[in-house]
Amino acid sequence: MKDLRPLIKYLRKYRKKLYAGFVFIVISISIQSLYPLVIGRAVDDLTGGVLRYSLLTYALFSIGLVILSGIFLFMIRQTIIVTSRDIENDLRNDFLTKLQFLSKSFFDKNSTGDIMARATNDINNVRNFIGPGIMYSVQTFFRTTITLAILISISPSITLISLLPLPFITLLVYRVMKYTYNRSLLVQESFSAMTTKAQESFSGIRVIKSYVREKFEISEFNRISEDYQKKNLSLARIQSYSFPMMFMFTGLSVILVIYFGGLGVIGGTFTIGNIASFLVYLNQLTFPMIALGWVINLIQRASPSMNRLTKIMNTLPEVADAKSDSFKGQFKITGGIEFKAVKFKYPGTDRIVLENINLTIPAGSTLGIIGHTGAGKSSLINLITRLYDVTEGEVLIDGINIKDIPLPKLREAIGIVPQESFLFSDSIIKNITYSESVTDESRAVEASKIAGLYKDVETFPDKFYTHIGERGITLSGGQKQRAALARAIYKNPGILILDDSLSAVDTNTEEEILKKLKAVMKNRTSIIISHRISTIKNADNIIVLSDGLIAEQGTHTELIEKTGTYNDIYQRQLLEEEIKEIE
Repeated sequence: MKDLRPLIKYLRKYRKKLYAGFVFIVISISIQSLYPLVIGRAVDDLTGGVLRYSLLTYALFSIGLVILSGIFLFMIRQTIIVTSRDIENDLRNDFLTKLQFLSKSFFDKNSTGDIMARATNDINNVRNFIGPGIMYSVQTFFRTTITLAILISISPSITLISLLPLPFITLLVYRVMKYTYNRSLLVQESFSAMTTKAQESFSGIRVIKSYVREKFEISEFNRISEDYQKKNLSLARIQSYSFPMMFMFTGLSVILVIYFGGLGVIGGTFTIGNIASFLVYLNQLTFPMIALGWVINLIQRASPSMNRLTKIMNTLPEVADAKSDSFKGQFKITGGIEFKAVKFKYPGTDRIVLENINLTIPAGSTLGIIGHTGAGKSSLINLITRLYDVTEGEVLIDGINIKDIPLPKLREAIGIVPQESFLFSDSIIKNITYSESVTDESRAVEASKIAGLYKDVETFPDKFYTHIGERGITLSGGQKQRAALARAIYKNPGILILDDSLSAVDTNTEEEILKKLKAVMKNRTSIIISHRISTIKNADNIIVLSDGLIAEQGTHTELIEKTGTYNDIYQRQLLEEEIKEIE
């Protein structure tokens, strides 16, 4: 049960409802416990001769007890089961909140499918324990306690004889528990693998179809699904032994009552009505014994599930948020950026991505970054937004170490257009205005014009309110990039970062967009990463990254004159353009 301890804080939150549910359980079971006594009295009266009026009285009294018990059973479910749904909602919200504040390195290490499995199947297993698990546990305890007290008052000796099989049920439960936990954990891990595979297949459906790998993917999913099935069956085999064995032992109790109770009737120390009451009480005890096995199953499923959830809930973000009070009020980031002796390698790796980076970007200036694939360009800007923290050295904005700036303040001041443009499954205008809760349509239209998207949107059936499908699947690569650019422009940040964000548009369109962006970038710190010289040539300063180092730095004219890497790239791109013109 130690894995389920984190649930205590959630149970405390709803303790009033739970206490009310426990009270309703006691009342309901107390009422149900009177029913066998009524049956026993009726049987005794029948054997001694009884009037029709008396039988009607017993029948009406029994119906009244059943109705009252049903009402309180309804109240039990309205308190305990509803509470389990409330806790499920809280747990899911807390889990999602935790994910939102974890560092990017966490998502680098954990697959989307595994996280989805924890958010769905694992939380559902925990909810089943909180609802039916707690409800039937409490019911079993009170029913057993009250029933045993009544049985002992009727006949201590026969009660003792009828309970002889119960220790075997306890032993059976113990044996089942030993094997269920580990197998439940394997089932949950296998479910995560299956969810991951399904998620990858859905997300990569275009790649799968273009490479005609449908049969391969189906085969792989079947293999994982069969593994999940085998582990579930292995768990089911263990659980399948418990219920028949419980029925056998409770049935043995019934046989003992009939035999020894019958001897008591013959000897005059017991009545047929007592036997009838005993049998009904034992029947009432049968379900708690079965429920006990079910509760054990729920616990053994919930424990590994809660363990998996707790591992994420207890994960500390590698990028910690600064809680400084000095940034309240009118503090505003103007955009002066400085790298001091920065060294960086990704968490969990030994490869140095950036080394000895010393760079100053004055507020309101434009920096161009170019370099071969893998040179560290995207890694450099990831440090500015604190998606990752530097390994050594420091990054300052307006002379302040960014680790001392609260993350919301820092990221609110930065608008970034990444290499891979992500769009939400919503309308175009919702994607453009994503940075704010209130939509300003005129600003969105202006941003789309600057990004070169407006003309395309005007051809869509619902204009800016056209839904673009999952991840913007109905848009072309260039349209996605321009929509992401419009989103960053709409945000109106103090620092604008374009990470090769015009690679999917042609050079003419790119040139038009850059002309319009000049007004946006005026007096705004801008960083442009590109493989094209034409994109960054007008920047105030340009750096060439090579193997994580700043190999060259200067204006476009200065770098051309150095005849280094930048000049080589420039000459090669000029040649490519000349060849295209000839063709």
